[in-house]
Amino acid sequence: MITDSTVEEIVVSLLREATTTLPEDVVSALINAEMNETNAIAKTQLRTILENIDAAGKLRVPMCQDTGIHVFFVKGKITSDLEEKIRAGVLRATNEIPLRPNVVHPLTRENPGTNVASGLPYVVFHPSAEDYVEITVMPKGAGSENMTALAMLTPSQGLPGVKKFILDTVVKAAGKPCPPTILGIGIGGTADEAMALSKKALLRPLNERNADAALADLEAELYQALNLTGVGPMGLGGDTTVLGVNIELAYCHTASLPIAINLQCWAARRATARIHPDGKVEYLTRRCSP
Repeated sequence: MITDSTVEEIVVSLLREATTTLPEDVVSALINAEMNETNAIAKTQLRTILENIDAAGKLRVPMCQDTGIHVFFVKGKITSDLEEKIRAGVLRATNEIPLRPNVVHPLTRENPGTNVASGLPYVVFHPSAEDYVEITVMPKGAGSENMTALAMLTPSQGLPGVKKFILDTVVKAAGKPCPPTILGIGIGGTADEAMALSKKALLRPLNERNADAALADLEAELYQALNLTGVGPMGLGGDTTVLGVNIELAYCHTASLPIAINLQCWAARRATARIHPDGKVEYLTRRCSP
């Protein structure tokens, strides 16, 4: 029942939904930030962001000229041809929505004009026993992606070292990732696993804390500390530097302490659909307008 055209159509729909609207939790966080912001310039910036989101939703056009590169997370019953179906959907979406062709060769800068090339779209597969296929897309702009940071700390640096690295990274990034941002943080594992965890962390809604109480407390502590840095919306100062902090953790080698940070701009675009065995499609990400 899950045909090539089904997956293609879903990918196009997910990318249209993700680039023109935001998840309910992100919009709510921006509304709360605008209501509570005490800095006049910052308040204006947040109000402009909300007006932009509203206009994008009504006009069904991308809310940002940087429609990103396309990261997909797929779980459930995985088939060998699923990636090709996703690539076909991205190609269609690029032409139909339309999306800016952002994908280029890293050295020659040659642009195929399709957002489809070697290694992109980037698809992360998580096979599982479920009989459905769940596809999540997260368009990722360069402004935020370029501020990604990885550190291989020593165990002796411990939690204080982790906190310092996070604070230093956000302050150094300043206005480049279009704050207010969301921080995805991966702690532990290997270097590449920490990076994967940091991006995975961005998929968790802002109103859902980590199930581990200690990590949930750390998320709350960092949220408060980062909003005291004064970076503010678009780096122009203010009370709102981050909309949220999400942490994911894996155990690591006794001699290492990897930590990775993947920043997401205020346009925290993501959308999820689940395809059931009978062909029924269920869209799971709740959207709302400001």
